[in-house]
This record gives sequence, C-alpha cells and structure tokens, in this order.
Amino acid sequence: MNPQKDIEHLTRLLMDSVSPFHCILTASQILKDAGFKRLDLTGAWNLEPGHGYYLPVFDSCLMAFTIGSECRNMETISTVSDFSPAVPSLRMEAAHTDWPCMKLKPSPEIPVGRYGKLNVEVYGSPILSTWLDRPLSLAGKVCTSGETPFSPNVHMVDIKRPVALIPSLAIHMNREVNKGVELNPQIDMLPILTLLKDQADKDNCLLNLLAEEIGCSPDQILDYDICLYNLDSCTTLGLNEEFFTAPRIDNLTSVQACLTAIASGFRTGGINVIALYDNEEVGSRTKQGAFSAVTDRVLEKIYLSLGYSRQQYLNAVMDGFLLSMDVAHAMHPNHKEKCDIKNRIFPGDGVAIKMAAAQSYATDASCISVIEGICRRSHIPYKKFSNRSDIKGGATLGTISSAMLSMKTVDIGVPILAMHSAREIMGADDQAALVALASEFFLV
Repeated sequence: MNPQKDIEHLTRLLMDSVSPFHCILTASQILKDAGFKRLDLTGAWNLEPGHGYYLPVFDSCLMAFTIGSECRNMETISTVSDFSPAVPSLRMEAAHTDWPCMKLKPSPEIPVGRYGKLNVEVYGSPILSTWLDRPLSLAGKVCTSGETPFSPNVHMVDIKRPVALIPSLAIHMNREVNKGVELNPQIDMLPILTLLKDQADKDNCLLNLLAEEIGCSPDQILDYDICLYNLDSCTTLGLNEEFFTAPRIDNLTSVQACLTAIASGFRTGGINVIALYDNEEVGSRTKQGAFSAVTDRVLEKIYLSLGYSRQQYLNAVMDGFLLSMDVAHAMHPNHKEKCDIKNRIFPGDGVAIKMAAAQSYATDASCISVIEGICRRSHIPYKKFSNRSDIKGGATLGTISSAMLSMKTVDIGVPILAMHSAREIMGADDQAALVALASEFFLV
C-alpha cells in the first residue's frame, strides 16, 4: 500500500470531477492513458483477450473491463476442434459518480431588487447548512442544436471560478439561529449570482454566461444539466496529518479505487468489470443508474462478442461476484451515541465491511467471508460495520445491483465524517486500504 500516492490520485480526481459528466471525462482519460480502448455502446465489438476496454454510457456513467489472456475468443476457435475453454469467470466493482448538491432549474434567472439569483433545486440529501456562505461554481453539460433534432451537440462546461454564493441570514434578523433553523430549499437555498444592471442582464445573465463558455448565442442553447459545486481544495489535516478533507469524498473515493484496480492487472482466466453509475443519491432508477438494465446488456454483449452462448453468459453472471463500494459512517467524536455499541469504525481503521439485516447493505456471510479472506491474506486493515438498531442508515447500489444481476455481492467503503456535507473528512491512510482491496479482488 502507498497512502501518499493514493491520496494524490484521489485529490486529482476530486478536483477534476466537478460534475458526474466531468468525472466520466476524467475516468475515460485515465483508462485511455492506461492503454484501454474505447467502445461505443451501440457499435460492433471486436474484443481480444489480453486487452482492456471502456465505454461511457449516457455521459455520466461508465463501464470498463479487461479480458484475461486465457479467455479464448470462441469465434477464433475452429468448429472442428475438440478444444473447449472454460467460460471466463466474472468479477465486478461498482461505485457512483454523483453527490448531493444544488442543480439549476429551467428559467434559471430570478431578479430580486438589484440581485440576480439562481433558480435551483436540491439534488439528493445534502446537509443544506454546509452549502451556505461558500464560494460556488457551476459545471455540467449544455446542449445546442446539431445536424438533426436527434443529434444535439453536447458541450461540457466548467466555469472554474467562484460565481455564486448562498448567503446566511444575519443573526440580528434571526436571534434563534444558534438553536437550530430549518432551511427551506425554495427560499433559503437560492444563490446570488450577480448585481443586475439592465433588463437584458435581468433576463439572461446565466444563459449569457453559459453561451460565452461554449462560444454560441444564448438562443442556440436547447437545454442544460448544471450543478453547483464547492470550490474548496483538498487537504490533509491533524496533528500528524492523519485526516484528509475535501468536497465530494462520497463517493469519488470508490471511483478512484475502481479505476486504479481495473488498470492494475489482469486475471488471466477471467473478466474484470467496473461500473461507475450516476444517480445513486436519488435512487438509481435511471438509464445511467444501478437499477438500469444497461449493466446486464453490456455484460451479455461482452460474452456474446467473445463467441460464448447466452447460457454460458448467464452461468458466468450467476457465479460472478460484485464489490459494491460506497462510504461508511465513522463514529462522530461528539455523538458516539449515534453509533452501534460495538460495530463502530473510526477514520484510519481501513476498509469498512458494511452489514445490515434489512439488506440495505448487501449482507451474506459466505460473501463477506470471501472479502475477509482477501483482506487477511494481503494484510489489508478492515472492520465490520453496522448501524444502531434504532437508526436507519442509508442504502447503497449494492443491493440493487445484486438483485438485478442475481450475483453474489458485498458492500464496502471507507469510513468518513460529515457525510453529505459540502466538505467531508476521512482517514488519510484509508484510501490506500480501499485501493489495495479493490486491486487484490481483481487479481486473486
């Protein structure tokens, strides 16, 4: 394990992944630099053993896979040959690219006196108060007219500078603020963008900004998918720099581990796959989410492209293994009563194996034993984690994917504090443990 190197890789991903779309752009470049070949979702695939491939899916999702050198392409084997290679075993890792934030609505400009505000809605379940009084920027995609209505031009946009802020109400106007205040998303969470100068500025200040970024006129913009993001930088902290804090730790820690693992090597007799899904924070029920049928179809296409039958593909899936990777709750230093009396985890403890009788985390003793065996064999620090019996924890994409694919699954992740805050905190060494487990899972 190399904690410093893994934190450096994570820092670069966090700073570049200012929207799910930019996360996929960054992931694609990482895989391309590692020698992976790009595929199109709807194109014909000519797959070769001993190679790695990646395919972006609907802009904010990505799947990548490697084919072991001993995974013979059945189409290249003579039909008269008695040679019958084993069906390649399947191992898969999954994480999500999205994070709780504010997203722009249609008709984004709201004039209030001389203020130009942004019309936004809450995405996922952020801790709203942590978004107040922070310099914010904008990133996402903008679509303009293409050659035909069915092929609009897609432009990725990152403003890269502070342009918005959600101001708190002064304590003089709410003397009870330190006793707790409920923030209304429609009233309290609308950011200021500008001071208005004229009518044109009033009606199109945001669209003018987006048009300038992509080099078009505002009336050419058809639609957009834009989020606000926290511009804070990443840093280590603590007396011995034992903590790491940054925006978007949930769940780009897992995305980075997946990318490092898939590029770290091949299983000669198997197929390794990573899936980086969008929309986990809002339930995964989208074409680019874990509930989509796209995973099953991509996996089937891999096996069929190698010349295996559908029955052989189904056998591989049902004998496969999925590592679902998302963050876990570290014990809070000021609220230890919020954790289970025994199954708690701290930053620096390594990987959390997440367990829940209600199956909000994929929990199966046989499957968990496999992951424990890998950790013990490779001396990877880990602890089992479960929530208090009277506090419902969050769910992950693991149970969704395991049900959709009928595949053995375990939920793991790094323990963090301030989950769903605009800035989160984790143990500085835990990323190395997660990367080590993800890599070993694809090699052993």
